[in-house]
Amino acid sequence: MGSGVTYLDYQSTTPCDPAVVEAMARWWTEDFANPASRLHRPGLTAAAVVQQSRAAIAGSLGFAPEELIFCSGASEANNLAIKGVAEAELQRGGTRRRLVCLATEHRAVLDPLRYLAGHGFELICLPPQVDGLIDLQRLEQALNPQTLLVSVMAANNEIGVLQPLAAIAELCRRRQVLFHCDGAQAVGHIPLQARELGIDLLSLSGHKLYGPKGIGALAIAPGIELAPQQHGGSQERGLRAGTLPVPLIVGLARAVELAEADREKRGQRLAQLRDALWERCQALGGIQRNGAAAPCLPHNLNISIEGVEGNALHQGLRRSLAVSSGSACAAGEPSHVLQALGRSRLEAAASVRFSLGRPSTSTEVERAGDVLEETLKTLRRA
Repeated sequence: MGSGVTYLDYQSTTPCDPAVVEAMARWWTEDFANPASRLHRPGLTAAAVVQQSRAAIAGSLGFAPEELIFCSGASEANNLAIKGVAEAELQRGGTRRRLVCLATEHRAVLDPLRYLAGHGFELICLPPQVDGLIDLQRLEQALNPQTLLVSVMAANNEIGVLQPLAAIAELCRRRQVLFHCDGAQAVGHIPLQARELGIDLLSLSGHKLYGPKGIGALAIAPGIELAPQQHGGSQERGLRAGTLPVPLIVGLARAVELAEADREKRGQRLAQLRDALWERCQALGGIQRNGAAAPCLPHNLNISIEGVEGNALHQGLRRSLAVSSGSACAAGEPSHVLQALGRSRLEAAASVRFSLGRPSTSTEVERAGDVLEETLKTLRRA
């Protein structure tokens, strides 16, 4: 980055790939028509590229084009999925009121679920195992005839662990329970044929995979009813009103295409860099890894450091490194994910998430190790 700071916070957001910016360019200024304006050629041109993009994104996930709804990002997609399922159940006079999730979910999942819990629904928030993975036996016990929805993310945004999606989907299928998955950290980073896995609702976001901010999508399996959360037009099958942002949609499709093209090689390279960084951390002593080493995102490393105070640690690191102590949405609070794994508030505060990205190099990883070592020497001496 231009500031001289080494950026290792790619799970927070990624830079927009230059090829994505190029793909979007003409749709800002030349072919700028509203895709809902079907009475003239410019509108039809815009509608055609939206449909083309929809088909490409949906196909990469194993969904049909008409099963993909564009949103502003994964947070909106999560809200549409969770609240949409719950309100549709109320509208048709259904009696299922139980919602199940993992305590380590992103707040974009936890907050809508808690909202519903304040409006007559029952929320079961399952504790993870110490490695961050779901306890399938606990999940099975939480499923009963009143269970409407299970929401478990594919890849954790803080510790990177990959949940057993096919096994979760199978438990849900047996009880005729809907399975929603927040795939924001997974799409473009791991193989994810969502329909084959049995996922009913999948959320994704462009800016987590080198696409533009402000665009995401919700994939919806056939036969699932959702109540719209945004009213004011018939766009997106009546589920999400508002003029479609054609440039952002084109950018999302291009970003997904590029991410899938280099996913395997990128993952192998970043895993090697991540493992080298972990070896360096281990050599410093008093450092524990948070979450399972496998299965895990190849570009994630989350550590807790003994004997240092969290604020001092991050003040020391931020002069040279852009890293985080948890989710970008946590507003400085110690990570609820790490506390769910059994870390104390102080231990969670003295934790660092390194997340590597497409531009990351071995030189940057070496520098991160040097900065961490010098910071810990200073703090531990004090």
